[in-house]
Amino acid sequence: MPRPYSQKFIEGLKKDTHRIGVLLARECVRANLPAKYVAKAMKVSRATVHNWFRGRILRDNHEELALAFISIIQKDTRSGVLPAKSMKEAKAYIESVIGEPI
Repeated sequence: MPRPYSQKFIEGLKKDTHRIGVLLARECVRANLPAKYVAKAMKVSRATVHNWFRGRILRDNHEELALAFISIIQKDTRSGVLPAKSMKEAKAYIESVIGEPI
């Protein structure tokens, strides 16, 4: 089962940065979506997602996908679909967004 985001990690997201990976991290924390499932949705490793979350630069093809994913998460957070209440719900949400099982 994925571990929750640490308080230290969450505090680090408050730094003033406009990197797409950090913006994605902020939305995933708010939506209670673990990096493990985000990685599967983005078709990259969990370590890659963690690197993005900490400010590493995304390649162009991943950047577009991340921006679209951020937009979907924000819309679903505003509409009350998110945050996920459990890891099972988070997994089901990601599967519904990408249209395939993870």
